[in-house]
Order: sequence, then structure tokens, then C-alpha cells
Amino acid sequence: MVIKILGPGCPKCNELDKRAREVIKEMGVDATIEHVTDIKKIMEYPVVLTPGLVIDGKLVFSGRVPTRKEITGFITSALAGK
Repeated sequence: MVIKILGPGCPKCNELDKRAREVIKEMGVDATIEHVTDIKKIMEYPVVLTPGLVIDGKLVFSGRVPTRKEITGFITSALAGK
């Protein structure tokens, strides 16, 4: 699984990065997390507001920092192939 955090490095983007890493560790999921700060690369996704959360190439959330429970749900759905 590849997870990307989209954002220029603002506090909210950094918080999403931290939460995602914590959730992955707690779930025991084999995943790579990449923090994408290059605006050109961020614009490759249909994100209007950062931070954005991309799982396996699909933008699943953007605009605010999702809760740990929400992140867990996004990862669980991705693992189930939804």
C-alpha cells in the first residue's frame, strides 16, 4: 500500500502525516507513506484544499485533517478493495 500526504508542509499537513503513520503502525499494515510537498505533483490529484490523503493512487480525503478513526476507515476500505 502506498499512502501519500498532499500538502506544502503546513501544520495540518504534518499532523495528517503523523496520524497516518500512527494508524498504519497500530493496524500493522505494510505501507509506504510519502509526504508530497511539490505543488505540481499535488495538482496531479483532484485536490482543492490541502491536506490531502491519497491511498494507492486514489484521493480519498482532502480539506482538513481527518480523525484517526476516519483514516482507519479509509485504509480498511482500501485493503478490502473498495
